[in-house]
Amino acid sequence: METIKIIIEKSADYYDAYSENCDGIWGAGETAEAAKADVLKGLELFINSRDKKELPAILQGEYTVVFSYDTQSFMNYYNKLFSNVALERMTGINQKLLHHYASGLKKPREAQRKKIENALHNIGKELLAVEL
Repeated sequence: METIKIIIEKSADYYDAYSENCDGIWGAGETAEAAKADVLKGLELFINSRDKKELPAILQGEYTVVFSYDTQSFMNYYNKLFSNVALERMTGINQKLLHHYASGLKKPREAQRKKIENALHNIGKELLAVEL
């Protein structure tokens, strides 16, 4: 199964979404959520407007879509689920710095970005182990 990687980034005026590994798939919106919806619609239109033989090889069989966010876009998209207080507890990064990342005032160093990513993956693993 192939993987279509969609990058979501904050630009000056809006959020951009585009495929990293399949040309011709892009979207945009005023929010990361809107850009995500727009790029999925763009992918659907891309596939439905072409003959199957004309599609890139990655789209000719089964595929899955994965989203990769820049830190600012991620923090703005998921701010309904993860407050800066919660992210501080999970990552050890203070709330003021997290706010700077979310607002775009600062960009995290690679080590800080990895710290955020690892904390999120760990909470995901914990949640997958929960049974109710």
